[in-house]
Amino acid sequence: MPTPNKAALDFLLTRRSRPARTLTAPVPSRDELTVLLTAAVRVPDHGKLEPWRFMVLEKPALNRLAALADATGRRLGLDDERRAKGVAQFADADLVVAVIKVPRPTDRIPEIEQILSAGNVCLSLLNAALAAGWGACWLTGWHVADPDFRRDGLGLAEGEWVAGLIHIGTETAVPPDRPRPDPAAITTWIGA
Repeated sequence: MPTPNKAALDFLLTRRSRPARTLTAPVPSRDELTVLLTAAVRVPDHGKLEPWRFMVLEKPALNRLAALADATGRRLGLDDERRAKGVAQFADADLVVAVIKVPRPTDRIPEIEQILSAGNVCLSLLNAALAAGWGACWLTGWHVADPDFRRDGLGLAEGEWVAGLIHIGTETAVPPDRPRPDPAAITTWIGA
C-alpha cells in the first residue's frame, strides 16, 4: 500500500500561478533561489543530457532587456499595445529566471524528449517557488521568439531558445482562480 504525501497532493490540487504584474520585491536571495533551482532540475531527463540551463535576470539586466524589447517590437512593426506589454514583462519585473533549452545532439534520445524535459524544468521551478511561499508565473513572448533578441539580449547560441521566463517575487494580489478542465471530459479509459 502506498504512503501518500497529503500535503504535497493538496498543494498540487490547489496550486496556481500568480500574474507577473502582481509580483514585486522582495525576491528570493541567491541562496533561496539556489534551493529553488536545485528542486527545478529534479525532472525526467532521459540520457542525463541536461538539455537546459538557467539564466537569472536581475533588475539591471531586466531594464536592458526592456529597452531591447521596445527596439525589437519597433523593428518587427508591432502595435503600441503589444509592444508595451512585451516591454513591461521585463521593465516591471524584479527577478526572472530564463530556462534555456540547450540542444544536445544524440541519436539515443529524441529531440521531443529534450524539449519536454525543459518544459518540466519550467514547471518544477514554478512549483518550487510557489511551494516556498513566493508568487511565480511562467511566461514567454514574442521577444524571446525573435532570434536577434535571443542572440543580442540573452547571448544565446545557435539552436538555444527560451523554454520559459519564470517570474518570481512577492505577490501583491491574488486574482480569482480560473475554471479548470474536468478530467472526466478529457480522459479515455482503456481496459483491454
